[in-house]
Amino acid sequence: MQITFYKYQGTGNDFVMIDNRQQIFDKNDTKRIALLCDRRFGIGADGLILLESHPSVDFKMVYFNADGNESSMCGNGGRCIVAFAKHLGMITDKAIFEAIDGLHEAHIENAIVSLKMQDVTTVENHNTHVFLNTGSPHHVQLETHLKTFDIKTEGSKIRYGKPYYDEGSNVNFVDQINDDTFAVRTYERGVEDETLSCGTGVTAVALAMHSLGKTKSNKVHLETQGGVLDVRFELSDSGYTNIWLIGPATQVFKGVIYD
Repeated sequence: MQITFYKYQGTGNDFVMIDNRQQIFDKNDTKRIALLCDRRFGIGADGLILLESHPSVDFKMVYFNADGNESSMCGNGGRCIVAFAKHLGMITDKAIFEAIDGLHEAHIENAIVSLKMQDVTTVENHNTHVFLNTGSPHHVQLETHLKTFDIKTEGSKIRYGKPYYDEGSNVNFVDQINDDTFAVRTYERGVEDETLSCGTGVTAVALAMHSLGKTKSNKVHLETQGGVLDVRFELSDSGYTNIWLIGPATQVFKGVIYD
């Protein structure tokens, strides 16, 4: 059997995309998913995403990390699947879809996808870092000399250390550039390495920096290794609401998987 796949990337965060509306792909085969994401023996990606049918909204997103395991929400993956749905002719410029953390609204104009994230009611400000969940758990800490910082070594220590342990957390290292712009580098659990960009990560950074008083703006620019993303939000009595992750999502190539 042959399965057609597409490769998409959002600011360097790359994904294997498969139209699984006919349930042609085995979601329980973690070894196969990991192999497809392998950059030497497979297609190569930070994760694999299945687009599936949904009874009441435009589609369902099922996301797997590069290790083959189904994971929590992926912001850049969410933006890429919207671009994929448009390519398939399922949507025009708007979408509502279900992900593992609930329903998401999105808008697409040319190659720019704006994705509405879930509200964030809790931001934990600690002495050395901020912790919050933006669909995935994120540890956020300020660091200088970010260009030479050993992201993989230091990120791994935090990801597996107290209090995260086996469940783990994504880890974001941040350096402030100006009043509303921050440089971000992210160690992602499941990938177990630095990725060029992380959508839920930059969302977490934007909210964390606002919570710490590092910025007063409700639109924050995040400079990742793979490009620039914007995060727009509102602060209410219940926390952060109306959160939008904004940036490019593009198709890289199309191919066929042979069984």
